[in-house]
Amino acid sequence: MTPLRRIAAFIPHLVTWALVAFVLVRLAPHLAALVGIETGPRSTPAYAVRTLDGSELSADSLRGRVVLVNFWATWCPPCRVEMPALQAMAERHRDAGLVVLGLSVDRGSPEDVRRFLAERGIDYPVAIVGSDVERAFGGVRGYPTSFLVDRRGRVRQEALGPLAMVSFEPAVRRLLAER
Repeated sequence: MTPLRRIAAFIPHLVTWALVAFVLVRLAPHLAALVGIETGPRSTPAYAVRTLDGSELSADSLRGRVVLVNFWATWCPPCRVEMPALQAMAERHRDAGLVVLGLSVDRGSPEDVRRFLAERGIDYPVAIVGSDVERAFGGVRGYPTSFLVDRRGRVRQEALGPLAMVSFEPAVRRLLAER
């Protein structure tokens, strides 16, 4: 086999390994949340937001609760996919102390976001935020990105993508069980 043919034969293997590596890197935080390995920076973000219903929520006001912070946008298809799971999680664990906080990065009118949420039956608190709030969480690389914050206000899990709701369920249960 000539050197050129060897290289040509190797390319599909290289592409396959690159794809496998990419998928593993993307799935690692989700798998870690499932089995109880913390992936968050364990930072304590300081933030304050005004929700669409006019309430003020901050890291301090939410201390003592487990908070699932979800950065999303109306124009983001994966965000739309995960919203019913977020709503279900909020309802399922509300009485145990979970707060789901949606942080929209939309730049349109608040009324457009309210309408979007109403059409989907979303009633957990949502605020429209800027990059300052994203920076408080250490930055957001894509949407949706979710952070799971413990009762002391520390980020314990971080994950990019709509799979977070499936992988975060066991992590939420563990944090709610902690006292």
